[in-house]
Amino acid sequence: MTATATRLHGLLGEVLGTEPPVRIRAWDGSLAGPADAPVVALRSPMALRRLLWRPGELGLARAYVAGDLEVEGDLGAAFAHTRRAFAAARTRPTPGAVRSAWRAARDWRLLGAPPPAPPEEARLRGRRHTQRRDRAAISHHYDLGNDFYALLLDETMAYSCGYWTPDVPDGDGAAASRAKLDLVCRKLELRPGDHLVDVGCGWGSLVLHAAREYGVRVSGYTISQAQASFVRDRIARAGLGDHAAVELRDYRDLDVTGADAVASIEMGEHVGAKRYPEYAAVLHNTVRPGGRLLLQQMSRGRHAAGGGAFIESYIAPDMHMRPLPETLRMVAAAGFELRHVEALREHYVRTIRCWAGRLEQHWDDVVALAGERTARVWRLYLAGGAAAFDEGRMGVDQILAVRR
Repeated sequence: MTATATRLHGLLGEVLGTEPPVRIRAWDGSLAGPADAPVVALRSPMALRRLLWRPGELGLARAYVAGDLEVEGDLGAAFAHTRRAFAAARTRPTPGAVRSAWRAARDWRLLGAPPPAPPEEARLRGRRHTQRRDRAAISHHYDLGNDFYALLLDETMAYSCGYWTPDVPDGDGAAASRAKLDLVCRKLELRPGDHLVDVGCGWGSLVLHAAREYGVRVSGYTISQAQASFVRDRIARAGLGDHAAVELRDYRDLDVTGADAVASIEMGEHVGAKRYPEYAAVLHNTVRPGGRLLLQQMSRGRHAAGGGAFIESYIAPDMHMRPLPETLRMVAAAGFELRHVEALREHYVRTIRCWAGRLEQHWDDVVALAGERTARVWRLYLAGGAAAFDEGRMGVDQILAVRR
């Protein structure tokens, strides 16, 4: 009888039409494939059942999150290796390969009802980008708990791309975050007494930095209850109550006008394609004529604008990214004059690797706090995110504009 791993490896090669880019370790202990390839361990036939019912990225993600599939060694390196190999693979299996897969599914008893998705998968209801659904989407991603994000992020609690200047030591995420916050404040030309509005303020990194270091009055807005509570506590402990405040409010409900500057750091990805002109108009109405806007936002090509099946299902449901020129056109159409664009793509690779390092450093604490499946979701997310930015499939830019 052919060993399970040998049969699996041969079947995968038949489907792909090329040498499989992985070494397979099957649930019976058998091993097959190139010795120098990443090792994919299938802990049970359930991994194959998940792939049978959801071929591709989502099936693989479900198998990994549930613990039915493991990647031995560096997950990010395995991503890069397999993507290069699959780029040369056949896009559609031959009828013979389909017959072979069917026989294998029968022999391994993979047929039957589809396995349930892991409970960590998002299940949103209602029409996209209503306020109710947006609150549910944000809650799914950001309300894992402030303690969870404190383990993952650096001391600034900035959950966005850092800025790695030559004097920032490699691996010092906190220094890179502070350098990014300074960069934002300098581009906005903040002066003591100015009023800054931070739309989508997260855990308050910019709110506190601008108030403390630049002497401005800052109004932060979020729709995450956990974030709002956290920022209020940070403001109180820092003694900045006269300079900073945060409100639980959707961007569509903002009634602020005449601010000297407005910033929105990696929040525009959450408003959706159809809502983006409305979002840009709100930012325009918030700032005074001659006032400055600083957007920091991720971009992507037209393929997988939401980030792909895994991200859309587990991390950021309803997220939408677009090519940078489309965003620039909408910002200009809202009444802003574009002044400067700075690409930070390479900076995000280093930022995400810092978060991934902290995740592994605090793995036991993360598992105790959020569960092993959630920890595996984030390990997969960070490895895939670093690879996407490293390979140029995603970008992130700072856009500076002035209200006419």
